[in-house]
Amino acid sequence: MMHDTATHSDSKVTYFWVWGALLFLTAVEVVLGYRQVFQPVRMLEVLIILSIIKSALIIGYFMHLKFEKALMRWMLMASVVACFIIMYFFFFPDAGRVHDLGVKWTGQ
Repeated sequence: MMHDTATHSDSKVTYFWVWGALLFLTAVEVVLGYRQVFQPVRMLEVLIILSIIKSALIIGYFMHLKFEKALMRWMLMASVVACFIIMYFFFFPDAGRVHDLGVKWTGQ
């Protein structure tokens, strides 16, 4: 059974803080994307971490998962991890082939 959202006591100020944090993190991602501050693999890692933080804020506050029971949160996280594992096994074997094609095109 889902939690009744009328019982939680978050004010509009909290949502504006979360929105501001999302806006700031998005600006950081855009600046990092245009400036290429890190090496490509490190850049991807940083951008993925920032995206995970943003998705946690969105899911927690705007989708009200923060107010759900712990079992519901754990089930959601377990299903997301399972999806990532499945994606890893489907896409990882092709990663080496795609990398080799990129090396052939750039002549390195």
